[in-house]
Amino acid sequence: MSAEMRATENGLTLKQICKLLDGEIICREELADQDVQSACGCDLMSDVLAFTKPGSVLLTGLTNSQVIRTAEMLDLKAIVFVRSKRPDERTIKMAESLQLVLILSPYPLYESCGRLYTAGLGCCRKAENARAATL
Repeated sequence: MSAEMRATENGLTLKQICKLLDGEIICREELADQDVQSACGCDLMSDVLAFTKPGSVLLTGLTNSQVIRTAEMLDLKAIVFVRSKRPDERTIKMAESLQLVLILSPYPLYESCGRLYTAGLGCCRKAENARAATL
């Protein structure tokens, strides 16, 4: 992995994330220079709501509008749809109106998360909720 693809104190840009995941930006490419510090890989939106920090990137295999609504509630910067799953046009338009970057990646969820973790992107757990979940 090249030095330019390692997370810095500013994290990674969404463009770097897209490149690491051999992805394709399908919505709001003009916002892909934003930095992110953390990512979350999950298909259970209740867990995303409970454990994800605002400003994170969500990686998921779900492509419905509930994913977009969850991202809106948490003020997420982007959603990565894994396994090249593509949301329908209505869902894309919803993301567009919310200024949300959407990325498609061919990799499965596990590998996509691993690639970002290896590049130094942090996890998205809220410390207080993560501890409570293990008790």
